[in-house]
Amino acid sequence: MDKVVERFIRYAREHTASNPDSATYPSTGGQVEFMKKLEAELKTIGLKEVELDNYGYLTATIPANGVEDCPVIGFIAHIDTSPDFEGENVNPQVIENYDGGVIKLNNGIEINPAEFPEILNYTGRQIITADGTTLLGADDKAGVAEIVTAAEILMKNDKIKHGKIRIGFTPDEEIGRGVDFFDTEKFGAAFAYTLDGGELGELEFENFNAASAKIVISGQSVHPGDAKNKMVNALLVAHKIISMLPPAQRPEHTEKYEGFFHLVSLSGNVDKAEMQFLIRDHDFEKFEVKKKLLNEIVRLVNLELGKESVKLDLKDSYYNMRKKIEPVMHIVEIAKKAMEQAGVTPKIKAIRGGTDGARLSYEGLPCPNIFTGGHNFHGPFEFIPVPSMLKAVEVILNIVQLVGKLK
Repeated sequence: MDKVVERFIRYAREHTASNPDSATYPSTGGQVEFMKKLEAELKTIGLKEVELDNYGYLTATIPANGVEDCPVIGFIAHIDTSPDFEGENVNPQVIENYDGGVIKLNNGIEINPAEFPEILNYTGRQIITADGTTLLGADDKAGVAEIVTAAEILMKNDKIKHGKIRIGFTPDEEIGRGVDFFDTEKFGAAFAYTLDGGELGELEFENFNAASAKIVISGQSVHPGDAKNKMVNALLVAHKIISMLPPAQRPEHTEKYEGFFHLVSLSGNVDKAEMQFLIRDHDFEKFEVKKKLLNEIVRLVNLELGKESVKLDLKDSYYNMRKKIEPVMHIVEIAKKAMEQAGVTPKIKAIRGGTDGARLSYEGLPCPNIFTGGHNFHGPFEFIPVPSMLKAVEVILNIVQLVGKLK
């Protein structure tokens, strides 16, 4: 069990940030290099059918141990870290006995209980943080470490009876490409679990419906001294579009099942401007209404300008997996029971985001999401309590034994 900490720290030091501007798959060389190291490690601990394909997917098999007639189960995690914050030269810090106070890191970064009160739940426990200059990468290196550790335990312990188990590690989840080429039929599992959740006990089987929107605005640049009735300032047109969206539906004003429009980027000048939006909602009808609203805003702005100066490229990204999980809710109940057996209280909630499992569920591989134990992903305030990681490993072991009893 204790190997999960060593593994996580070793994995966290690998630079595997994905890159949304890359045309390659995987999007960065660091992911490929880490996958090769992980491939060698899986072979060393004895996993079978270890395969790293041309798309950067690493899969492997834990052979059945005394149980042959139960469903094949899978466990999946992604190896890339978010490009939203620095992910190179990660230097994990191990706090052996957290005292409940402010954790002071480099660059003036503080993990302060006044801002992050959830850390007080782990007073007296071992906690891992970054050093203040990078993210930690528990999303999802923790999931990877937990799966590999459970796999090694299963390979070495004949007393834990289970059926065939499939393991899968994916690249580029953070930029929405994690399963673009994942072959669910070849993977061969009846259902799977992603280990890509947050705090201890999280169990999720619903997520956002998601779309991305790119808006390109063509202005008309004229010398400001002669601009009357001639200039069209693309930046001000962008501002107008933003102002026509409901302010209450921005991420900073929403929670739980409330959706949003998220302005990710805005760049440009008088002549040309570009905006990127994320559109999110758990409810599919409300999701469709949001997309229609953005289309209507663009139509009205173009009507006012008298020409097609604003171009909208709107694409769906993924959908709420609840629709695909509801017919097989017993797999959620298995995870819930596995947590309870480990002394963990399940916290069933909707993901305010997405996982590889959301897309996999629509491709025929139902895939709820389980906690890894981490908090405050994608930034310098990230931390993960070691006891939560140990519980995640225990939950995996409980799941495979429960599935082994299915016919």
